[in-house]
Amino acid sequence: MAQSLADSKEPIDPDFYVPPNPLPSGKPGDVIRVKATQSGSATDKISAWKVMYLSTSALGQPMAVTGTLLTPKGKDPKTTPVVSFAVGTHGPAFKCTPSYMSEIGALYEQPAVNDFIAQGWSVAITDYEGYGPNPSKTTYITGQSEGRAVLDIVRAGRNVPEVGWSASAKVLTRGYSQGGGAALWAAQLQPTYAADVNLVGAAGGGVPADLTQVALSLDGKKGFGFLAYALLGLDHAYPDLKLANYYNDAGRQLFSELENGACTVELLSTYANKKLIDYTTTSPVLTPPWLARVAENKLGTAKIAVPVYQYLGAQDDLVAPSQGRQLRKDLCANGTSVQFKEFQSDHITLVYTGNKDALAFMKDRIDGKPATPNCGA
Repeated sequence: MAQSLADSKEPIDPDFYVPPNPLPSGKPGDVIRVKATQSGSATDKISAWKVMYLSTSALGQPMAVTGTLLTPKGKDPKTTPVVSFAVGTHGPAFKCTPSYMSEIGALYEQPAVNDFIAQGWSVAITDYEGYGPNPSKTTYITGQSEGRAVLDIVRAGRNVPEVGWSASAKVLTRGYSQGGGAALWAAQLQPTYAADVNLVGAAGGGVPADLTQVALSLDGKKGFGFLAYALLGLDHAYPDLKLANYYNDAGRQLFSELENGACTVELLSTYANKKLIDYTTTSPVLTPPWLARVAENKLGTAKIAVPVYQYLGAQDDLVAPSQGRQLRKDLCANGTSVQFKEFQSDHITLVYTGNKDALAFMKDRIDGKPATPNCGA
């Protein structure tokens, strides 16, 4: 099955990703549809379901989001802790959808997922808002949307009879890069948005906390594709930004190609080292409307109520480490319990080498051990 799925250019069940119109009434986390699936080739260890559920957009409106629910075989899912795993950048095109990547065994962060399953934990993986055909309209890097999707998929797992996670289950949010931001946004929003989720900790690496500082360091560099994708993501979340009004002819072509065909590899190759000035009549990045929306999605402005593990690479060439260090200072200043670690690493290497310490932090939270913040270090 995995091979036949991998041979298709997009999910073989595109209708699953199309929300009903109008959306059904209900609460965040209510299930719209669900189907049994698989998690790559690990069918002997993991039971998997693809789910569409209700969540809340950055503008506070009901929305439908898809994702994946995983439980370890041999464990009663009603008794397991739950990790809401916020994946990193997959790209804007429909073929990049994380639940599809999980289904065909192409999720590049699968080693971390396998670690959680090996611990006997269940895993929720949101696709975030917007993946679907004709084309996807993902809200990439928009923390106000992503954080809610990360929380609501845990609620959805409670509502799927075959899964039925306990309302009292210990829950952790975890992610890296885009996912690191989403995991910490979920933790920041949880007390007011999802107090019924028993969150005990959050682990985030390579966190894009200040989108302005991240964007300014990507223009003309190898991460330009991530900058262009971030502009698309914010524009989808906030239609008042009207990104298309800034395009020149080359920009109309580039952004259309990116949205319809780019996954992570293309973001890092096809779009590397380009400059925004070549694709826009004027840059939107520092205009008041864009700065206002970016400010709404800046992490560290409020205390996170649960212990946080934050880490970054000193040689990160995609997510500016300086703004990550500032996030640590901001969180510590507002009273968040932060365990911080800086690795001598670039961005992509740390996707994998950072897993060990993050897992240790997560195990301690599940085991109820005291947190070990190092804000004063």
